[in-house]
Amino acid sequence: MPDGKFQQRVLFAVRRIPPGRVATYGDVAAAAGAPRAARAVGNIMKGCRVAGVPCHRVIAAGGRLGGYGGSEGLKRAFSWRKGVVVKCHSRQGLRS
Repeated sequence: MPDGKFQQRVLFAVRRIPPGRVATYGDVAAAAGAPRAARAVGNIMKGCRVAGVPCHRVIAAGGRLGGYGGSEGLKRAFSWRKGVVVKCHSRQGLRS
């Protein structure tokens, strides 16, 4: 389980993802100072219930959506409403 300081850095990094953009779990891990900790970021996002943290903006490598409250369809719909279009499990919006 990640330590509290790493979790705080992850949440800070996720809050910095602009609306309409996405970042991978690996991108967030690197931004939090631990580039090899993508799985730890995924675990933090899985359990995150903190208001103001746009968890839907974090996706899996290769553009896959990954989970979101256990529902990829929910994440896809929420992302679409926020302006991120996901087609064929690819991403648009990151490093445009």
